[in-house]
Formats: sequence, C-alpha cells, structure tokens
Amino acid sequence: MRSKPEKTDSAREEVSQMDFRILPFTIAWYGEAFSLWQQCEGIGLSSADSKENVQAYLERNQGMSFVAAAGNRLVGSVLAGHDGRRGYICHLAVAPQWRRRGLGRRLLEKCLEALKEAGIRKCHLFLLNGNAGGLAFWKSAGWLERPELGVVSKSLG
Repeated sequence: MRSKPEKTDSAREEVSQMDFRILPFTIAWYGEAFSLWQQCEGIGLSSADSKENVQAYLERNQGMSFVAAAGNRLVGSVLAGHDGRRGYICHLAVAPQWRRRGLGRRLLEKCLEALKEAGIRKCHLFLLNGNAGGLAFWKSAGWLERPELGVVSKSLG
C-alpha cells in the first residue's frame, strides 16, 4: 500500500475543506488512475493510455495534470497538456462516490490555471458520442459544444 503522499510547498497543491487534496499527477499514481478510468463510463481507453505513454505525456506537459487524493486513495484524476497553441483535457474522472462535491471542477480549474500560465488561451477536449453525462458536466462548467467540428484519426503503428 502506498504511504500517504508528503505535502510539498508547491503552488499546485491545495487542501480542501472536503477532505481531498489536489496533487500533481506523477507516474506513481498511474495504476490507480488507470483503474479509475476503467471504472468510469464515458472514458475510452486504448494503447495510447499505457503507462509508458502516460509517463511521456506527463514529462512533456509537466505540472499540468492532477489527481485528487482522499487519504492514500486516488479519487479523481485529469490529464492536461498543450501543443504550444491549444490546450487539451483528457480523462477527467471522479470516483462515483466522490461526485457532486466540486472535485471534478477543482481538478479542471487546476489544469486551466496551468495552461494559462503556459500562455495557452484556448482548450479543447474530446467526448465519446453518446456520453450525455459528460456533455452535461462540460456544458455546466461553461464549455461550448462544437457540432461543426469532427475528428478523424489514423493509427501510426
């Protein structure tokens, strides 16, 4: 079992009145985060979400992804990064029993603050078609649905 993460004087760590802490997402949290992603409806996983790929993403986008911990347990996570022009939010997930407490919004706020600090002024995210709960969350957080945009993908491997 993981020992309780030590507090740092990092500006990106905060303690909430709701008994969860927002901490930087380090690769040490990967196993718990991946397990949470698997349990949450609306999150699509692929080989791009391997530990090695997530570690490379975290290294390229340092200080932009976060977890929420209650005691020693991960109860929420989010990945964020940018391409130098636009920011991207991926895999925002909150354990079902921790929802409706503002935890998802707090994780999102931390990511957006980090992106702003990096000079990013616009952010995107991808939703699986039919993810009505996810779409409702994002709209309630002030995000706009862009029905005029589509996504096309190609596997390079």
